[in-house]
Amino acid sequence: MNHQETIRLARLSIGYTGKTSRKVVARNITETIRSGELTCLLGENGAGKSTLLRTLSGFLPPLSGEITILGRPIRDYSDNELARVVGVVLTDRSSLANMTVDELVGMGRSPYTGFWGLLSAEDKRKVDEALDLVGIAPLRTRMVQTLSDGERQKAMIAKALAQETPIIFLDEPTAFLDYPSKVETLHLLHRLSHDTGKTIFMSTHDLELALQVADRLWLMARQREVMAGTPEDLALNGVLGTFFQRDGVVFEQRTGLYRIEPSYNLEMRMIGDAVSCSLAAKALRRNGVRAEFDSTAELTLVADPSARDRFIVRRGEAILLRAGSIDELLHNLEKVYNQ
Repeated sequence: MNHQETIRLARLSIGYTGKTSRKVVARNITETIRSGELTCLLGENGAGKSTLLRTLSGFLPPLSGEITILGRPIRDYSDNELARVVGVVLTDRSSLANMTVDELVGMGRSPYTGFWGLLSAEDKRKVDEALDLVGIAPLRTRMVQTLSDGERQKAMIAKALAQETPIIFLDEPTAFLDYPSKVETLHLLHRLSHDTGKTIFMSTHDLELALQVADRLWLMARQREVMAGTPEDLALNGVLGTFFQRDGVVFEQRTGLYRIEPSYNLEMRMIGDAVSCSLAAKALRRNGVRAEFDSTAELTLVADPSARDRFIVRRGEAILLRAGSIDELLHNLEKVYNQ
């Protein structure tokens, strides 16, 4: 798919203006967003993610700098014109009641229906298409208040799709969802961006999922420039390794993911079955034991899934511990410490 630049930010500063003062949340943002891609905005609380989304959506004026949407400055759009270009899904739980799903999704057609909001045959066709795209057509007659959080979020995304805008902004769309629904929602947004060519830009706290699903990341922090790129490029150039750096958390460049890193008081070299070794190493890390394939430690963990004793720990040729499971391995680690 041809990825075209749809949004350009030039030296953008965002924040809030009061009667006698103004608060700058972030400054000097110069980046672009492209069509046919899912772009995820990541950052700590208070970094300005929601403020940025509200500014891009036209709800807040920029403090300075320029926002260009489809080659046109945002200030030149009327409210109705912008509503035909940008769809917005906010983070708040929908409190709508006494409304069916297709009535909610039909509200996305309001930029086209005029004062009375009556849906034409074409409007209803667009609602049907949106319901089909997110996979909730069977729920169309359900009352919104009876939906699960995941179903309700899909209905809100369908409403944005029915609005038929080339750009969709979402503020924490997975905030209230259980883990399977988070995964499903992110995969849905990724598929929609690629299949429809829409520009989808969303903020999220789901770092691990964003690293796996997003086409591009924007990293936002207080008093720092916005860093942008593919997750893989940001891993290779070291940005991800330092951006979310905390005690006890490390970024694995090889996998492109973060993991908890405790303090260690023992180290082992692993040999044998790769899957068994990797899962054993994960459990051992929780218990203060570093286990690596390329370690030069004198202790060796041997994994053989076909053997009665799936795991053997030895020092040289001397066997210190035999275990048939990871649970048994962990509960008998004391034998290793005492030898």
